[in-house]
Amino acid sequence: MLDLGATPPCEKFLEAGELDLPEPTYPLHLRLCEDCLLLQIPALITPEETFTEYAYFSSYSDSWVRHAKDFVDQATARLGLDSESFVVEVASNDGYLLQHAVAAGIPCLGIEPSVNVGAAARDKGVPTETAFLDEELAARVTAEHGKADLVVANNVYAHIPDLLGFTRSLRALLADDGWLSIEVHHAQNLVELGQFDTIYHEHFQYYTVLSAGRALATAGLKIVDVELVSTHGGSIRVWARPDGCAGEPSARVQEILAAEESAGLHSVDGYRELKPRTEKVRQDLLRFLLDAAAAGKRVVGYGAPGKGNTLLNYCGIRTDLLEYTVDRNPYKHGRFTPGTRIPILDPEQIDKDRPDVVVVLPWNLETELNAQLRHIAEWGGELVYPLPQLHSADLKG
Repeated sequence: MLDLGATPPCEKFLEAGELDLPEPTYPLHLRLCEDCLLLQIPALITPEETFTEYAYFSSYSDSWVRHAKDFVDQATARLGLDSESFVVEVASNDGYLLQHAVAAGIPCLGIEPSVNVGAAARDKGVPTETAFLDEELAARVTAEHGKADLVVANNVYAHIPDLLGFTRSLRALLADDGWLSIEVHHAQNLVELGQFDTIYHEHFQYYTVLSAGRALATAGLKIVDVELVSTHGGSIRVWARPDGCAGEPSARVQEILAAEESAGLHSVDGYRELKPRTEKVRQDLLRFLLDAAAAGKRVVGYGAPGKGNTLLNYCGIRTDLLEYTVDRNPYKHGRFTPGTRIPILDPEQIDKDRPDVVVVLPWNLETELNAQLRHIAEWGGELVYPLPQLHSADLKG
């Protein structure tokens, strides 16, 4: 469906001493299964290569932490969670979500494979197992802690090369009357809005409600409700339960399935629109950056997310068009973006240099970043978002 060329792993930020060394790249080709309609890329990189030490810490996004707290509050009310309950989060990162369960007195456990990120969670008082979830670990966790009333798998269901084994592991963690909550980027937004930068080697799958339901059904799980949430450019929050207690799905499930079908995503042809939409984003952004360079404007970036590295590599943007980028995560300071080798600096650098243009790479955080970067208007700076279509923020409102 889409050929984004060959790129390095999106979270493999380079140190200065690595700039003269070869850098491995892997084909980034999006494909669609004609049978189950699961969008996917070949599993060319193992999770162990990506997640043993990881550069992404969820808590550096204020809006993401608020989103997690809202989820915990809502799930607590919806499911009646209390001190007698047990919640497990898979890919729990730095405790950004479970810290709210701890604060509410709800017993919980995080399962996080990245050693450095899991250590940060434990420092916050969040019980965390450093491991990849598989069926053996699920058996050990349930033997030690019992079955979970709620299993949370936010932004991890797309990261699994062994999808069937992982889905069985989720079911094994879950009580027979338990609930599974999965948040994942909605492939309908990926296709309709040309959000190609959400495609990178950590993301092996890209889900509609239809394909997510088919995947979950392989382990005896059934979708009972779906919410549309704004995170990551538009995600779905899927609520699933074991077949024996699931009952009939909510009206929202049927509504979203109908919207997907109307968009053509329950057949192959609807996915073909992604390619021209992706090409237009690249052409518009490059035209803007080339015009800015011709006008002698100083252009820098904001953020160094995984999605930004897909964008930079696919568009061929290097330091001649983007002098540097900045990020709130100190882990990335002094490093360089994979493939394009753009320096990553502390956000304070923008205030020192007062550039003419700041291009935001984590465009999905537009509301949060408009508030954080509103002050660049004081020197006439322009804040630009490349997606879902190229536009400048109104910093005067």
